[in-house]
Amino acid sequence: MCKACYIHIPFCHNICSYCDFCKFLYNPKWVAVYLDALKKEIMDRYLEEEVTTLYIGGGTPSCLDTTELNRLFKILSLIKKSSLCEATIECNIEDITEEKLLIFKANGINRLSIGIESFKAENLNFMERPLLKFREVQEKIALCRRLGFNNINLDLIYALPNETLKDVKTDLKYLLKLKPEHISTYSLMIENNTKLRVLNTEEIDEELDYNMFLEIGKTLEEMGYNHYEISNFALKNKESKHNLTYWHNEEYYGFGLGASGYIDGIRYTNTKSLKKYLLGTYVAEEEIVKGQEKMNYEVMLNLRLKEGINMAKFKEKYGVDIESVYDLKKLYKNKDLIKKKGNIYINPGKIYVMNEILLKII
Repeated sequence: MCKACYIHIPFCHNICSYCDFCKFLYNPKWVAVYLDALKKEIMDRYLEEEVTTLYIGGGTPSCLDTTELNRLFKILSLIKKSSLCEATIECNIEDITEEKLLIFKANGINRLSIGIESFKAENLNFMERPLLKFREVQEKIALCRRLGFNNINLDLIYALPNETLKDVKTDLKYLLKLKPEHISTYSLMIENNTKLRVLNTEEIDEELDYNMFLEIGKTLEEMGYNHYEISNFALKNKESKHNLTYWHNEEYYGFGLGASGYIDGIRYTNTKSLKKYLLGTYVAEEEIVKGQEKMNYEVMLNLRLKEGINMAKFKEKYGVDIESVYDLKKLYKNKDLIKKKGNIYINPGKIYVMNEILLKII
C-alpha cells in the first residue's frame, strides 16, 4: 500500500544553470491547463489510500500565485492524508510571503524545504539564482517561524567551479545561523540538458570535492545534526519521513510532469512532454521490479542510510538471508561494509565512494 505521494509542479520564475529537472518558465496560461491535467491524473490513478507523507516539489511550487496555490490545494484535497501526515512544499526565499505561508498552513503543510544553495554572490550568479542578502533570508525564515513552521529544511550546493574550502565553511556558518531542523547538501554535478553542460563546464577536482564533503559532515555533526543519509542531516526526530520512503524501498505515488513513482511492484516515470501530459498520456517508462531486481534496489537504497540494511527486516521482506544472496565476505574484510548489531552499513570513512562499493555488491 502506498503511504507517500509526490506532486511535481514544473514552473519556475527563472531557470537555474545546473537544473536538469522537468521545468518551464512560469506562465499563468500554462499553469491553469497544467493544474487541470494534474487533477485528471490524480482522479484517474489514485486508489484512495491514506498517505502519511505528501511532498510538493518542482520546479518551484512557491512561484505559483495565491489563486493558483489555492486551486492546487483544492486538487490535493482529493488525496486522503493521515492526521499526522508530514506535508512538505519546496520554496524559494524570494517567493515567501505571509499570504502564501498562511495558505500553506491552512492546507496542512507542516514542513518547508527552502532552496538557499549558497550565500556567496559569485556562486549565485554562476547558478543563475537571484541575489539575496543574508538579512533578507533571516527575515523570511523568521516570518516562517512566527507563523508556526517548526520543521524547515535548507538546501546547500557545494563544489562549484572556483569555490574554495573556505567558501564552503562560510556558507555553513551562515546556514547554521538560521537554525534549520534539516539540511540537504549536494555536490554540483554537471548534468545533461543543463546550461552548464552546454557551456562544457567541468566539475572540480575530486580531492577538493571530497574535502568539502568531509568538512560539511564534520561541521554539521559537531552542531548536533545526524548525518542519517549521504546528502542529508537532521536534528533529532527531524529526518525527512517522505524521503525515508524512497530509501526504505517502499511504494509511493508520483503525480505530475516528469514525476516518478513505485506502485504494485512497478517503477514508473511520467512523461516530460507537456503536450502528451495535457492529452492524458502520463507514463513514459515502466519497469516491473521483482525477485533479484527488487532486492538490488533494497540494497542500493538502504545503503544510502547511515543505519544501512537491517538484516532481520530484509529476511522478513524477502524470505532469505541477505548474506545468502550477496557475497559480502570480501567487503567485510576490506572494511567497505561493517556488520554490527544486525545491521550492514557502509564504512563511514568510505561513504564518499559508495557507488563503487554498490557496484561490487550488485
